[in-house]
Amino acid sequence: MSQTRAIISPTVSRIRPISASQPADECKPLQLLMFGTGSGFGRVAAAVLGHPLAFSFEGLLLASVLVNVPFAVQPVQNSFAAVPRNVREAAAVSGMSPWRALLRVELPLAWPGIAVAAALTFAHTLGEFGVVLMVGGSIPGQTRTAAIALYDRVQAFDDRGAALLFAALLGVSLAALLLSNLLSRQVGRRTHHV
Repeated sequence: MSQTRAIISPTVSRIRPISASQPADECKPLQLLMFGTGSGFGRVAAAVLGHPLAFSFEGLLLASVLVNVPFAVQPVQNSFAAVPRNVREAAAVSGMSPWRALLRVELPLAWPGIAVAAALTFAHTLGEFGVVLMVGGSIPGQTRTAAIALYDRVQAFDDRGAALLFAALLGVSLAALLLSNLLSRQVGRRTHHV
């Protein structure tokens, strides 16, 4: 993606800083409006799903993806940039179509960056509170997340329960960040050795 002349690469490169600079808390009510049945998108989604996106697992998932895209784009882009140009050229010379080269050569070489993106996005999503509450609410068994459960424990003055949940969230987030750092080093080593 980072070395291709495709239309998508420059577009994604421009969207990432814009989405990262937007005031996230101010955008969440707009997501709720967009996911509600008062918008065209919301009506189409409700017709397809059989229920509105707002206050549903599907809506929460989509809103979380939109909020967390900036955490995924750069590691994936850097990982594809680390794939040596001569490897791409060798794939082309051997007769591989661009899609086949992407699937058979570039994706396997870029997997550490894709894993970094997944780990960073997962760690950020785990602690996401605003979009969860705004779009998903706190419906037990459907849209209640660990961050909302932690908030509920604090509001109920359940210090022990809140501390245990916080420790679990912190442990999972630290493990995801550790995995991200280890994989980033692997991408960095591959870049410097080529």
